[in-house]
Amino acid sequence: MTTTSAPNPATPRTSRRILTISLVIIAALVAAFFVFASLYTDFLWFDQVGFANVLTTQWLAAASMFAIGFLGMAVPLFVVIQLAYRLRPVYVRLSSQLDRYQEVIEPLRRLAMWGMPIFFGVFAGFAAAGNWETVWLWFTGGATGVIDPEFGMDTGFYLFAMPFYSILLAFVSAVILLSLIVTALVSYLYGSVRIGQGELRISKPARIQLAILAGLYLLVQAASLWLDRFKTLVAEEDRITGAAYTGVHATIPGMAILAILAALVAILFFVTAIIGRWRFPLAATALLIVASLVVGVGYPWVVTTFQVRPNQNSFQAQYYERNIEGTKEAYDIADLEVTPFKAVTDAEAGQLREDAETTTSIRILDPSIISPTVQQLEQFRGYYQFQDVLDVDRYEIDGESQDTVVAVRELDVNRLGDSNNWNNRTAVYTHGYGLVVAAGNQRTSEGEPVFLERGIPSSGFLTETEKFEPRVYFGEDSPPYSIVGAPEGTEPVEIDYPRGEDGASETKTTFEGDGGPHIGNTFNKLLFALKFQEAEILFSDLVNNDSQILYDRDPKQRVQKVAPYLTLDSDPYPSVVDGEVVWVIDGYTTSSTYPYSTSVSLSDAIADSNTAAPNFTIDDINYIRNSVKATVNAYDGSVTLYAWDDEDPLLKAWQKVYPTTIEPISEMSADLMSHVRYPTDLFKVQREILEVYHVDTPSSFAQQDNRWQTPNDPRNENQLQPPYYLSMQMPGQDSPRFSMFSTFIPASAQGTTSRNVLMGYLAVDSDAGSTAGKKAEGYGQLRMLEIDADTTVPGPGQVQNTFDSDTTIADKLNVLTLGKSEVLYGNLLTLPVGGGLLYVQPVYIQSSEGTQLPLLQKVLVTFGDSVAFEDTLTGALDVIFGGDSGASGGDEEVEPTDPGEGGTTPPDEGTTEPGTTDPGTSTDPDAYAAALDAAQKAMTDRDAALKSGDLTAFAEADKRLTAAVTELLSLEASSGK
Repeated sequence: MTTTSAPNPATPRTSRRILTISLVIIAALVAAFFVFASLYTDFLWFDQVGFANVLTTQWLAAASMFAIGFLGMAVPLFVVIQLAYRLRPVYVRLSSQLDRYQEVIEPLRRLAMWGMPIFFGVFAGFAAAGNWETVWLWFTGGATGVIDPEFGMDTGFYLFAMPFYSILLAFVSAVILLSLIVTALVSYLYGSVRIGQGELRISKPARIQLAILAGLYLLVQAASLWLDRFKTLVAEEDRITGAAYTGVHATIPGMAILAILAALVAILFFVTAIIGRWRFPLAATALLIVASLVVGVGYPWVVTTFQVRPNQNSFQAQYYERNIEGTKEAYDIADLEVTPFKAVTDAEAGQLREDAETTTSIRILDPSIISPTVQQLEQFRGYYQFQDVLDVDRYEIDGESQDTVVAVRELDVNRLGDSNNWNNRTAVYTHGYGLVVAAGNQRTSEGEPVFLERGIPSSGFLTETEKFEPRVYFGEDSPPYSIVGAPEGTEPVEIDYPRGEDGASETKTTFEGDGGPHIGNTFNKLLFALKFQEAEILFSDLVNNDSQILYDRDPKQRVQKVAPYLTLDSDPYPSVVDGEVVWVIDGYTTSSTYPYSTSVSLSDAIADSNTAAPNFTIDDINYIRNSVKATVNAYDGSVTLYAWDDEDPLLKAWQKVYPTTIEPISEMSADLMSHVRYPTDLFKVQREILEVYHVDTPSSFAQQDNRWQTPNDPRNENQLQPPYYLSMQMPGQDSPRFSMFSTFIPASAQGTTSRNVLMGYLAVDSDAGSTAGKKAEGYGQLRMLEIDADTTVPGPGQVQNTFDSDTTIADKLNVLTLGKSEVLYGNLLTLPVGGGLLYVQPVYIQSSEGTQLPLLQKVLVTFGDSVAFEDTLTGALDVIFGGDSGASGGDEEVEPTDPGEGGTTPPDEGTTEPGTTDPGTSTDPDAYAAALDAAQKAMTDRDAALKSGDLTAFAEADKRLTAAVTELLSLEASSGK
């Protein structure tokens, strides 16, 4: 008979352990799956857009650098810990305190000996992985052909090698220092280092190990000091960036001396490892510290105080010149074309005849004001929207270049109201529709934009001349994600536009492009459901075998993901290129280590009244190039990068890091070239640099007697005036070119107010031409007009003050603001025409309550001391220039409210001075009151029509208001009011 013993039941403690381990494993698997989902969906996105190698390069580079950093820290720490422990004295009498320490530590010794290297190795690995780009640029960067004036090194050393050597030496220094600390700690705990009875005893193995580590640490410090000599060329000294007199004659030699001394002290530590005498290296270390104070601090102070400051301008002249040349090269302003300009201030008849092409193109439509007008006239449905600040572009129409204001009609799913459910915002309302284009130099008689392309479906010059794809799936305000696509023959579900054939209320469509990862299979559904935290993706019938998920749809975001090394312009703009809406984005390569170049805060330079200060990972830069032009197709989201500046050394290096991602400029079509423009942010950075560096001589730089500043926006005193695009002809040019300009006034002294007079006028040729793969001659040429100091030309602030203080203009504005209306001043444009500088500012009127619709009603113009305030630009120019300017604006077909009257005439051409009015005859008070009542009634009816959304009633009331205001202006002019 055999018996078997019953198995012992698991103890509660064992069960809890198994449960805990199981939960930990499950949690780890869940976390790992979430990480996998994130990584795999990222790969699907990059693969679909055609830039999978960008992501895999980042992964491989970061992983390899993590491994190098981990091993570089963990292995040395493990080795020194093992050596310190294994070479400990076996038979040594320890103090009772150390005995207690060992009793506590011994059970954890093995864990600590492995755990410490792993712990510090992980941190070092992440630090190294975060610097992989610096390492890869060191591998791929090359020479630039430009030599620095101090060491004779190629500037490529400063751009690529110096940052790498800095992080390498910092890493090695940290490894050795930690190894030294850990060795000393282990040696003390296990008796290799004993302190007692007034003496320090170190065993021979510990002495060798500590001395070698100390010697290696000092060698690394010697190398760092030697490298710091080169860093002086990118550090600030006196008024400049770069080594000045003290740096060259005291700091750099001092660092060389300290580097040699540190190397000698290191040798003494190596000798100590052999002979066992600590006295010499310790004394030498003390002397090194004293020498660093004397040579590194004291001597430079003496040179600065007793040599440089008493003779600053003469001693620093050579180095100021280095800084001027380096800064101009780094910011690509070395080829600035400077023209002395003695501005004419007297206005005569026919004076603008030679500038007729420029005046015809003056953009009176302000893209920062008319967005509400475009919204009201072109929105059609509440779920469409336009940007708050529209964009400026140009198109060739009937063989003539036309400056335009453009806007994309994008989708706003937040305005779907009660229909805002997952199905609608994800699969039904998926895209915007159409590009609205308005002539920049024209307006209707009611003050509305003159649309060249508009409506749903789109109609205008674009749809008439070529096949035009108006659907916008990728834009600045697209939904977070949409699921589109269906098998052929499936009934469409996406709302295309709110109008259909045969009386239908809407037209539907199905996305037919390749715009996002395919999610037809269950596994991909699960991954994207996890990514977006929405279970509907997994269970919805709207997700079919041909479905794609479109996300990361902002054009800037898409370009930034595929080109992470670029700093992107803050103003992407839409254009129609070869029949498709594309977003054009400018990309910059930047650096902060260009020798003798002054740094600038990128966010501060870009901020103005139209652009809030952006956030940049690296804000302070001293080198910038517009190296890449990028496009994002608004229909399928495809991204294309073009090497715009293929001579840029940074771009060449990045092309080796990410090969095959950038197309050559030769691949750019003629149509795309015709819409490329000089980038706004680059121009802003250059104008900030030119506030100081418009001078050429060290003496002018030293005296700082000709510093400029960009004026504040006249209507927003807390922000800079933005630069403006328009077609114009600068002195020296043979025809108008699409350009961008800004102005300069004297820099304000501390505690004082700046004189608001023009000192400089900066313009850049922004027209890249229309030849495929070839930039137009002159593109990017910066031109500066230096205003003659003997001629006072008012600055923007002074001009705006003149407009505001003119009593005749104020009377006209009072009539325009009858009822609940307010005045909006448009962009104040400055143009070099007629031998002088002409200011033009459109004036808009809008309701101060309810729905706001800014309408262009008047144009302010000034030239010299003459001021005009007319219904049209053409009329204002004629008033300024003796009744016939010899040119016209683009709005000459607009019917004026009171031809020939109602404006402020120039002082030498009539009897009206700015700020005064002509005596006149009285008029019938009943007629004036009747016209006033009619205007107020029309204003009330117009506001009511806007609130109800009745555009037909609005247009009728607006015409009545215009007629009433015209009558009031006529009565006022005849009465002298």
